[in-house]
Amino acid sequence: MQADQEASAAEAQVHPFTTRAEFNDYVQQCLARATHTLQLFDPDFALWNLGGTAADAALRRFLGGQGRLRLVAHSNAELERHAPRFLRLLKDFSHLIECRLTPQGLRQLSDSFCVADGVHIVRRYHADHMRGVAAFQTRFDTKLSIDRFDAIWLESNPGLHASTTGL
Repeated sequence: MQADQEASAAEAQVHPFTTRAEFNDYVQQCLARATHTLQLFDPDFALWNLGGTAADAALRRFLGGQGRLRLVAHSNAELERHAPRFLRLLKDFSHLIECRLTPQGLRQLSDSFCVADGVHIVRRYHADHMRGVAAFQTRFDTKLSIDRFDAIWLESNPGLHASTTGL
């Protein structure tokens, strides 16, 4: 048992970051590693480039393998206006994507994170800043964010749908 824990710890990769380019690179790495679940939380996903070609390709691969994407935001306006590829993805894979909106009482939440398969995470400590950490192959670093996501999810309401945007 201890040997398994030590092997897992040896495989864990933790990378602090401070720039938008690093954040975007680690998000792409996290999306690329996902096979079963993706849990994303951000106030508006403005800096995530979910409408970009790289994110679209990674998410199509993930969803094509029957992965499930759950996304929570305070506002969907950014995705609706600037992420047409994501909206097409939502239409094409609506059975595997759930988007939710936080209620007014949770709008003060300001962190931002992506958790893939419970073992990979990219987390910004505050959505207004680029300082954060990416950790791959570690359940320890993801547990708090998964629990936080689940609590936010339970309080949130249905959000972005393919029909909402006229698709």
